[in-house]
Amino acid sequence: MIDQMTIGGEWVDSESGERFDVFSPVTGEKIGSVPEGTREDVRRAVAAAGAAWPAWAARSAFERAAVLERAAALVHERREAMARLLTIEQGKPLAAEAYDEVDALAEYFRMSAADGLRLEGHLLPSKDPHKRVLVSRVPRGVVGVISPWNWPYTMPGELIAPALAAGNAVVWACAPSTPFCAIALAACLVDAGLPAGLLNLVTGPGPVVGDEIAANPGTHAVGFIGSVATGRIVAGRAAGKDLLLELGGNGPQIIFEDADLERAVAGTLLGSFLCAGQSCSASELVLVHERVKDDYMDRLLAAVRANIRLGDPFAPETTMGPLNNEKTAAKMDAHLADARALGAGIVAGGRRAPGFPTPLYYEPTVLDRVDSRMQIARDETFGPVVPVQTFAGDEDALRLAAASGFGLSVALYTQDIGRGWRLAERIRAGTVVLNDSTNWFEDHIPFGGAAGTQSGFGRVGGRFGLERFTETRTIFVDLS
Repeated sequence: MIDQMTIGGEWVDSESGERFDVFSPVTGEKIGSVPEGTREDVRRAVAAAGAAWPAWAARSAFERAAVLERAAALVHERREAMARLLTIEQGKPLAAEAYDEVDALAEYFRMSAADGLRLEGHLLPSKDPHKRVLVSRVPRGVVGVISPWNWPYTMPGELIAPALAAGNAVVWACAPSTPFCAIALAACLVDAGLPAGLLNLVTGPGPVVGDEIAANPGTHAVGFIGSVATGRIVAGRAAGKDLLLELGGNGPQIIFEDADLERAVAGTLLGSFLCAGQSCSASELVLVHERVKDDYMDRLLAAVRANIRLGDPFAPETTMGPLNNEKTAAKMDAHLADARALGAGIVAGGRRAPGFPTPLYYEPTVLDRVDSRMQIARDETFGPVVPVQTFAGDEDALRLAAASGFGLSVALYTQDIGRGWRLAERIRAGTVVLNDSTNWFEDHIPFGGAAGTQSGFGRVGGRFGLERFTETRTIFVDLS
């Protein structure tokens, strides 16, 4: 297993010689250690990327696509090892989630390879009959990528793959708790024949390596996926550069009185317990019409007992593994304590599960009598919890949905498609899903936060990420 960073086409240690240990949330045991990158390491990476990208940009889109296709093939060949690494380092259940994430990473490479072949320009009319105006899309140069730990393959993949397909170079800071997944991803691109300097991975603390990537004048665009608080810091440090910020959310999932409740319950399970709730598009607040709340709760509790199986993530029957880190688990503790103090009732779970190798295993939790004063209704909890709040009518639902200030992904459950469509047009969210989970996502579809909310701006997904990491160039030709 590689335990180094990659800079300028070589696997290297930090210039400081320092390393940090990585521990498994599954077992608590040490997985290994990786270099503790410094600002100087990032500067070397940025210099390598700056030197490499012009030649890569000059290659044809077909040549760039061939490298990404080879990387996808390597991901497929290494599927078993990469999935098992994801489980031990991140905590995802192997059978229920880890294989799917590895498959999605391969798809990002394949999709970006194809999208790069369709990166089109325009021939625009000129006032002067002797002139022709060509507008083409060209790479921005060096793209900085700062990625989180909850999807350590696909979230960097949805930034790195389109950036490379468009002709850019990348300098990447991964989350410190999942560096071995990042190294495995980088190795697929290196072994696929990506020219030296085009992908540089620096492992280390975000306030050091991530901050230097954002602020360094040698990065021309920055893609960040993570928390609202960190996203604001990144935006400030990267001022003047093009930014893609995919930040937090809390749903909500809104269940109207005419909803198909079985469907709504199934959507809740996917929305609240996928990745143990550690998803920016999770259903972290469930708004239920007061007329159907009791029926919904009965069905939900039965479904949680029958379908959510917390356990060893390597066991085939397990559907939910541990939280990834203590900071996330402590936030879950704090949100539940706040909700309980303000009058919420815990009707299922509500504590860290005993009898496991680490204290990061959290019981699937359902809360009743939630209201907008509570942190769990207003913030991003990032844990396996269903906070249930009631509403009286459509306008009340819209008001409560907007109360958190997030605007990433919302789900509406109603059997009246006209009503659902009209409400979807009024909700301030980047994605609105009718009659399915807030976590419903397709790789080629644009995904990101709505303007004026805390959930960021810009879009990942298919050609939309590719377009974000390019800019237009206008060329006038005088035929006279």
